[in-house]
Amino acid sequence: MSKSILMIVGDFAEDYETMVPFQMLDLAGHEVHAVCPEKEAGDTIKTAIHDFEGDQTYTEKPGHNFALNATFDEVDAADYDALCLPGGRAPEYLRLNDRVTEMTRHFFAEDKPVAAICHAAQTLAAADVLDGRRCSAYPACAPEVEAAGGTYVDVEMNEAVTDGNLVTAPAWPAHAAWIRQFLDVLGTRIEHAEPVTA
Repeated sequence: MSKSILMIVGDFAEDYETMVPFQMLDLAGHEVHAVCPEKEAGDTIKTAIHDFEGDQTYTEKPGHNFALNATFDEVDAADYDALCLPGGRAPEYLRLNDRVTEMTRHFFAEDKPVAAICHAAQTLAAADVLDGRRCSAYPACAPEVEAAGGTYVDVEMNEAVTDGNLVTAPAWPAHAAWIRQFLDVLGTRIEHAEPVTA
């Protein structure tokens, strides 16, 4: 059964962590509404590409413009079955928005599926929903996860962690594992049929 998923994004969200889950969840048959505070449907956000090129931290380059398909001020978290939070630099300031943290808390209070990747752990920590939870994130966010009462789980960059309704991962190389585990929590089943021959 198709689910409605709220995705909260902002300027300089990580490009892959925004576009890829949006498209993959849509491909799986779910309805995804991407919103950003102070923006409306049809507006865009700028994204940033974070890459791992052998430096002490990731590099950052301009990404694409990502079009929003819903208006932040008009959405009600209660209308959605699940929440998806991309990483990048956006969570650093999105977590300061009271409505963002209130909406995040709603999904945990109602035990709805939540997928968060990379720096989205900053939003989870600010919403005070990590107490007693296992959570992966970009390693630089580990102190915030632990300060919020969570247990930071250090996994490879291509791995993800599921704790009840919460699915987390350290960065975009984990997309396959992260989305697969999120689809499991959503109850989505993808089946492969025998190819049709002429």
